[in-house]
Amino acid sequence: MELVNRYTRRAFAPDEVYIFSVVLCDNDVDRDFERFTVESLFQMEKLFVGKTGIYDHSPRAVNQTARIFDCRVEAVEGRKTSLGDDYFRLVAKAYIPRCKSSEDVIMQIESGIRKEVSVGVSAQRAVCSVCGSEKGKTPCGHIKGQMYADTMCYFELCDVTDAYEWSFVAVPAQREAGVIKSFEKSPKKEFEGMNEIMKALSHGDSVTLCVDEAKRLYEHITTLQEKARQGEAYRQELENDVLRYSMLSQEGISRSTMESAMKGLSVCELKEFLTFYKKKAEQKLMPLTKKACDNTQNKTAGNREFKI
Repeated sequence: MELVNRYTRRAFAPDEVYIFSVVLCDNDVDRDFERFTVESLFQMEKLFVGKTGIYDHSPRAVNQTARIFDCRVEAVEGRKTSLGDDYFRLVAKAYIPRCKSSEDVIMQIESGIRKEVSVGVSAQRAVCSVCGSEKGKTPCGHIKGQMYADTMCYFELCDVTDAYEWSFVAVPAQREAGVIKSFEKSPKKEFEGMNEIMKALSHGDSVTLCVDEAKRLYEHITTLQEKARQGEAYRQELENDVLRYSMLSQEGISRSTMESAMKGLSVCELKEFLTFYKKKAEQKLMPLTKKACDNTQNKTAGNREFKI
């Protein structure tokens, strides 16, 4: 209780809190063909103390349900990983205040319904088991889960620098618990929580970002702005082509009218108009081309069709 009361505003009695243990992650290869090193587990041992437990990694205050007050790396005697190494796991102790609003959560934990967990951490390096290359730094081309000779490709997660949170989930990556990984230098982290952040912003919810997440969000927005610029340039090219072919293929519609009409069209509609006007312009110019060829044998015509 002394450890629990480090995080409360007043001293709580044992009957006022519900305490439970949870395996956060281990050093076995998970469903994503990644694994933490034993050194990474010991790094997370300190990082997870005090971290909040939420649901489905949704970064909203309303989802906070528990808090870790103690965390330890345990060696399970006699157990091996799928690779034949000694098995280690990161076990945390968490508490939930006993109150009316937490009764359902406690019952779900007690009954085994709310059981699987997943953690959100940041690892500096992800190392290929086949060649030792670092993902995002020196791509090696090896594919996770594939066999190369007698070696299976997986990535070891090293140098964990931050632990964000842990969540109750339905299907974790790790068979014993679950894990969500993010690599500071990996382009994959454009990032996995980006959809949740954008969803929260679209609903008007508040979002708290660390420095690294803010940087990635800025990079994401910058990338979208560049794609938007390229898309605008492509649209302008389409409008110019539609305008040119429409002037060649039809009369009676002014340039300003066509320019105004095109502003309300989508890119797909502009492409349809371009196909239509281009075909119409080619059909209109084709007879003149044929006459020019015929007139090479009939000098009396004088190519009057081409005189201005």
